[in-house]
Amino acid sequence: MAPSLEHGSYISGPTRRSLLAGVAAVGALGAAGCSRVAAVSSTEGGDLLDRLKAQGVVRLGIAGEIPFGYIDTNGELTGEAPELAKVIFKRLGVDRVQAVPTEFGSLIPGLKVQQFDVVAAGMYVNPERCAEVIFADPDYQMLDAFIVRKGNPKGLHTYKDVVEKKAKFATGTGYAEIQYAVEAGYKESDIMIVQDQVAGLNAVEAGRVDVFAGTALTTREVVKKSAKAEATAPFKPLVGGKPHVDGGAFAFRPTETNLRDAFNVELRKLKKSGELLRILRPFGFTKAEMTDLTAKELCGG
Repeated sequence: MAPSLEHGSYISGPTRRSLLAGVAAVGALGAAGCSRVAAVSSTEGGDLLDRLKAQGVVRLGIAGEIPFGYIDTNGELTGEAPELAKVIFKRLGVDRVQAVPTEFGSLIPGLKVQQFDVVAAGMYVNPERCAEVIFADPDYQMLDAFIVRKGNPKGLHTYKDVVEKKAKFATGTGYAEIQYAVEAGYKESDIMIVQDQVAGLNAVEAGRVDVFAGTALTTREVVKKSAKAEATAPFKPLVGGKPHVDGGAFAFRPTETNLRDAFNVELRKLKKSGELLRILRPFGFTKAEMTDLTAKELCGG
């Protein structure tokens, strides 16, 4: 996932592409959020959509991660997921969206205790998360890429290259790329964990590491103004020995299948018309990131 947007199957923070928080985070959020938990609906499939229509606003859990969901310099909510949410929820009869910022690793726990109504953070769909929440179908797909020094002096193009050439490797907090590197044979304790792709770029430019792994989108965006670093060509990481493509999607509480299904209907319309790409393009997404992957496929169902 990773900017990242980034985001896999490793259970460990803020992205993307990033993964689930631990039991402590769940406990802390549960204690903090108890007073805000509404009564659970007895309606089959949930009645959250009806309640959102009546309220006129939907609360979006975001992780403050560019380009997925963040508050810009003007104090406005934006990013690929919030902008998509504005369009879809408007079509569903909900006029406004409201941001509820939190750390990426706290998104699923926060959703569970109803601190917000939906996760809108470009979260990667994987079996571990599918056991906790239900996902809409992915609104984008994503390959991995590396940030390396100009000219890629060590010839690093895959995780296997990183292992074989004993390169100093970094990635972001909670990124799915941690597990991809470990699966390739990199020792987890040797991985440098940094806050995000900007910190990763700085580490590469300063020579503290040879390579930073993130999503293809975030790496290509962050190196645009760098004179010392470049992004490698996108590639598929190996999961279970097989090439893998990640997909990011909105997440809902498991009881709210009616809302998830209604969201998917509108998402499919946007894909078919080409409007989805127009919404996501300002955030660096290209036709290569459009996808027909389904949540069921990525959940392993």
